[in-house]
Amino acid sequence: MSILEAIILGLVQGLTEFIPVSSSGHLVLLHEAFGITENGLTFDVALHIGTLGALLIYFHKDIVLLFKGILGNNEYTKLAWLIVLATIPAVISGVLLQERAESAFRSIRLVGVNLIVVAFVMLLAEWFAKRYIRKTQLEKVSPSQALAVGVAQAVAVIPGVSRSGGTITTGLFMGLDRVAATRFSFLLGIPITFGAIIKVLATDSSLQTLGNGSDLFAVGIITALISGLFAIKFLLRFLAGHTLAAFAYYRIALGTLVLVGGFL
Repeated sequence: MSILEAIILGLVQGLTEFIPVSSSGHLVLLHEAFGITENGLTFDVALHIGTLGALLIYFHKDIVLLFKGILGNNEYTKLAWLIVLATIPAVISGVLLQERAESAFRSIRLVGVNLIVVAFVMLLAEWFAKRYIRKTQLEKVSPSQALAVGVAQAVAVIPGVSRSGGTITTGLFMGLDRVAATRFSFLLGIPITFGAIIKVLATDSSLQTLGNGSDLFAVGIITALISGLFAIKFLLRFLAGHTLAAFAYYRIALGTLVLVGGFL
């Protein structure tokens, strides 16, 4: 892997981790395009250090209040415990499906199919929310709404689904305001991303890989952090006045290109 490839992978990870078009799916496609066959999964997980850093920086005030809410009682206590509840399905999914996520689920064909299928689900969610659902603000989220979003996060272990896309879309189906669904999705991503990083990078082989390619990993992580900060700020502003439709159409176009183009 070259420095340029590390920059491109970091840039794509930072943008697509938060914009609902599937970061894992894009990284699988880029690995195929660049011909990366060794240490690809370790590098992809390391890039999550950058996007986790972006979340911690952007939401640092909320995170402090969430910790205080867990330890005591404040206006964030309910939300903090809902995040704990919603994280449980992803923990179970990670234990049961991690091995498949690292092998069989990284299929180019599967990525293409998931990009398209979830795009239509996103469009359906927007149609449904516009007509039938009264919008719930973040502070009014219920345990059932939180758990449903958590299940969506668990399913997003499959490349092409998109963690942010799945959780925001489910939030809309469950009646959350679009911006509330997005903020809850981002906050929910912090504990599970941290856990995934620790799980993969704590092994001796991963640590050795990090040491051998420290310059490439550093470039990728920093690029992911910077682009991730931009993506968080952009998406929260964009969804305050727009729907998910633009991202759904992009997913359909990319998924179609993957299925009928040179990746088969």
